[in-house]
Amino acid sequence: LCKIQAIIKRQATQPENEEFIFTIGTYVFDSKLRQITREGVKQKLSPKESDLLKLLCQNKNELLARETALRKIWGEDGYFTARSMDVFITKLRKFLADDTNIEIKNIHGSGFLLEVNEST
Repeated sequence: LCKIQAIIKRQATQPENEEFIFTIGTYVFDSKLRQITREGVKQKLSPKESDLLKLLCQNKNELLARETALRKIWGEDGYFTARSMDVFITKLRKFLADDTNIEIKNIHGSGFLLEVNEST
């Protein structure tokens, strides 16, 4: 019953017109399907990878504070540590590595920056 209540609560907090398809350089990210596609090749993402990439996309070329990401994705889960989030960032970097115009930067002491050079 608790899991059902959590799902209903999550769905109730999502705006109707929320964007869920993002273009990241040569990739298309579908946050509902939790997959990225490039040149017809699809890569499935875990729920946490997808949530983190969605936050980065919503803040593309802007700083995403580490604390904001932790709070929005993991909530008040004291078990999860910020160091573990770095593992998810590393995985996302590998998934997006084929496009050299995309970089996920660590901003020391602050958070992350999804930098997409779209001038080429």
